[in-house]
Amino acid sequence: MATLDSHRRQFLQRSAALGGLGLLGGCATTAGEAPATPAFREPPALAPVLARADRIMGVTVCLRPFRAAGPRMDAETVGDKLVVHNYGHGGSGWSLGWGSALIAVKTALAGGERDIAVIGCGALGLTAATVAQRAGARVTIYAKDRIADTRSARATGVWSPDSRIALAGSVDPGFAARWEEMARRSFHMHRQYLGLADAPVEWTHRYMVSDTPMTGPGADPMGFAHYDERVRDLTPRSEPLEPGQHPFPTRFVRRATLPMFNINAYGHTLMTDFLLGGGRVETVEFHAPSELAVLKQKVIIDCTGYGARALWKDETVVPVRGQIAWLIPQPEVTYGVMYRGVATVSRRDGLGVQVLGPDESYGYNDANETPDRAESESAVATIATLFSSPSRSAAGPVRRRAAPAAAAT
Repeated sequence: MATLDSHRRQFLQRSAALGGLGLLGGCATTAGEAPATPAFREPPALAPVLARADRIMGVTVCLRPFRAAGPRMDAETVGDKLVVHNYGHGGSGWSLGWGSALIAVKTALAGGERDIAVIGCGALGLTAATVAQRAGARVTIYAKDRIADTRSARATGVWSPDSRIALAGSVDPGFAARWEEMARRSFHMHRQYLGLADAPVEWTHRYMVSDTPMTGPGADPMGFAHYDERVRDLTPRSEPLEPGQHPFPTRFVRRATLPMFNINAYGHTLMTDFLLGGGRVETVEFHAPSELAVLKQKVIIDCTGYGARALWKDETVVPVRGQIAWLIPQPEVTYGVMYRGVATVSRRDGLGVQVLGPDESYGYNDANETPDRAESESAVATIATLFSSPSRSAAGPVRRRAAPAAAAT
């Protein structure tokens, strides 16, 4: 049997050969003819993912704060404080953060107050603090953790503005338009972070690889709301690739091009800019709304994410568990792959492997934040079949951890 290294060499050779087709198209000319334009290389050479359990450098678990009715963005009075809520974005916190912040900050500043408190230092807290600061407010963030230790830091970082954003039958008639506004404004703001030295935001390819024809999304037992068509113009549509256009050992492949957030670099950039702009961060943990009375600010933007369930006793916030195995970074791997319910995401700080499950209900109402090493190793083994063995029939589906049964709310 061929060795693992030999299969990797074959993958690289096959990928390089595909990428080099047509490179010599402009070399031979006849008298009086202009040199022919070289054919575009399709696709670029793809370095193989080194999907091995011994390359797992850590496993993280994130609880996405899902609300059936969508993010909570109303305001209420608590004692002498105006609290503007900005939480419950499901798996869309990084994607919708800027647009959500613009709405929350507009409400917070409507009364003329210019000394603002923000609770939470994750994706929603940092973007809200930055938007308020740019609007001329003095801003102090109060949080238990800095960005690197928040649940936001455990996300994949893929542009996913409608991931677990709401249940289709639970939103009000105006929600879709509000969501579209948040998505478009966020997309516009993310573009300002393209091209920076640490690549906080960059565009990457993602390959959907399948052994059987892809007929679109299957039945969604949870009825999650999907609004992709409302912002379809922001990113290119995924395109089908023929066998000669990709190096994967499967018949059916589609390729999409999406923004990616390198969360370590992005979070560091946001925090640095906020502090340089005069912002302050204080370490504090709130256990009840009455404790907000100690703050000197009269207006508070509440960006507590899943923590809002305990702080506000808000049981409409439902955890959706997601686990990622982080492999040693591979700078040469600049793309992601989705195969058999498992996805990879290639970031500058590591290569993530995540079990997606059959649909977005996977992990619903599961608040267990303990990493499951066996699940991660099974997911890595599934991805390895694309790169290490010409025969994949022996590899079964990824072992999925048991999750409590849940009913839609």
